[in-house]
Amino acid sequence: MSSKMLKFVNTEKAMPKKRNAETRKFDFDEIYAEFSEQKAEEQASRCSQCGVPFCQVNCPLHNNIPDWLMLTAEGRMQEAYEVSSATNTFPEICGRICPQDRLCEGNCVIEKGFESVTIGAVERHITETAFDNGWVKPIAPREEKEQSVGIIGAGPAGLAAADLLRRKGYQVVVYDRYDRAGGLLIYGIPGFKLEKEIVTRRYELLELGGVSFRLNCEIGRDFSFDELRAKHDAVLIATGVYKARDISLPGSELNGVVPALDFLIASNRKSLGDMVPAFDDGTLNADGKNVVVVGGGDTAMDCVRTAIRQNANSVTCLYRRDKANMPGSQREVQNAEEEGVNFQWLSAPSQFLGQDKITSVQAQRIHLGQPDSTGRQVPNLLPGSEFDISADIVIKALGFDPEDLPGMFNQPALEASKWGTISINWKTMQTAIEGVFAAGDIVRGASLVVWGVRDGRDAAEQIDSFIIKSSQEKIQAAE
Repeated sequence: MSSKMLKFVNTEKAMPKKRNAETRKFDFDEIYAEFSEQKAEEQASRCSQCGVPFCQVNCPLHNNIPDWLMLTAEGRMQEAYEVSSATNTFPEICGRICPQDRLCEGNCVIEKGFESVTIGAVERHITETAFDNGWVKPIAPREEKEQSVGIIGAGPAGLAAADLLRRKGYQVVVYDRYDRAGGLLIYGIPGFKLEKEIVTRRYELLELGGVSFRLNCEIGRDFSFDELRAKHDAVLIATGVYKARDISLPGSELNGVVPALDFLIASNRKSLGDMVPAFDDGTLNADGKNVVVVGGGDTAMDCVRTAIRQNANSVTCLYRRDKANMPGSQREVQNAEEEGVNFQWLSAPSQFLGQDKITSVQAQRIHLGQPDSTGRQVPNLLPGSEFDISADIVIKALGFDPEDLPGMFNQPALEASKWGTISINWKTMQTAIEGVFAAGDIVRGASLVVWGVRDGRDAAEQIDSFIIKSSQEKIQAAE
């Protein structure tokens, strides 16, 4: 083992320098600086190179984390990038937005007493170093294949599949209803977590590598699913899930009670320089307003921190469990607290008050009772604990569901799971329609970007196997 490793005993954990909250809350720039070469090597050297790397086991992509940490500690950066990118299509994106405190870093074996290795920031440093040195090249397949694959959705799963299929030589066309590629990477995740140039850079690389994009193109509107199926040897559905979960409470129909994604898309579009009427007229603009966000996941954290940057008068997050049970990243909660978000733990809305427009939220305190079948304590409302919070905008950040199936694309044969997602054979990633595959959130429900990348890569491998088998069968039939 390299003598540069196992330095966790005498080297403390460090994150890249974070911009002061009083400064960063006035813009949408990323809040963390880059590691210097020396700092990245120092932090990578803290890895214990353990025999069973739980960081790798608990990464959805099973990234070879100990290997590229050791290579970074030794200053072998190009090799570190090659190892990192072998399993991850977008390491510079995952290094920025993955909840490492719940995945790789949260499962680091040296965490107790010494704190975990700083994995995400090193991953980001590796790829940014690779871009700076010109090591990241457009795709150049060894051979061109005549077969083509159509991918519906230019989000993480679709782009990851497009990358891998193009590397295998297939003619790949990605269709997306939005005017930019990236899906939630562009329109859902705020710039302070992921600056849009990072996503655009990957999109441009895919284009240079021969992936074709048909943007502003909606299947079922611009042409039918059957027409798409006839054009390609295989089709991958990677549309994601965008339908907001609603709150069945009195007053939920009032003006000013809005879905999280509508709010985030308006903000991101404005940051991209688009004309956004609902932002400009104040409907989806928090400037000078009292904002209440209902929910405790990463989307809720994106909303509260976006509202702060829009110069909201006050921002309150209502969550029915306590801080320890937040489903979102604890690091994001800390960032939000630093920026001035007021968290009302163990609280849930009971009704929204106002005439035509929201004026306040009536909330109720909660006591966590006995664990249910999932092991989580059941929230119980405390009688007589009602309190009001002034609100001009209420943002519902309770998660997302898929569009109604089987009506999607007018394809009744697309079977739905009990959760309303597209049902697939998980071994082959294929739907009930032969040659049609599905991956990402449209299959597993709203999840992390890293799971979308994993599913997209897995689907690409299965599509490759399907096309090879189909070609062989055609040859045998012709003989």
